[in-house]
Amino acid sequence: MENNDITIREAQKMVDDWIKTYGVRYFSELTNMAVLTEEVGELARIMARKYGDQSFKEGEKHDLEDEMADVLWVLMCLANQTGVDLTEALKKNIEKKTSRDKNRHINNNKLTS
Repeated sequence: MENNDITIREAQKMVDDWIKTYGVRYFSELTNMAVLTEEVGELARIMARKYGDQSFKEGEKHDLEDEMADVLWVLMCLANQTGVDLTEALKKNIEKKTSRDKNRHINNNKLTS
């Protein structure tokens, strides 16, 4: 059985290689921030319709996986452009959350009742 899993670091490199091969160059950081906001909005629209109170419009796209991948793609573009290693950033973020919140959620009656 072949394992096709990729690490975050490998995914960042794959995005960078794709941009350099097919994309000509990265959009500016500010443009990519706007694109990220747009992609998050598209994801939010699907979530609101699938899990919220709204219904899908006739013919409306509702591919949750594709929208999540679009968000991840643009986030990786921004990380590559700004020199952020998302693997290391995520590790540090988990450590921060663990240190800060290790008892916070366990002691939250809204979550445990």
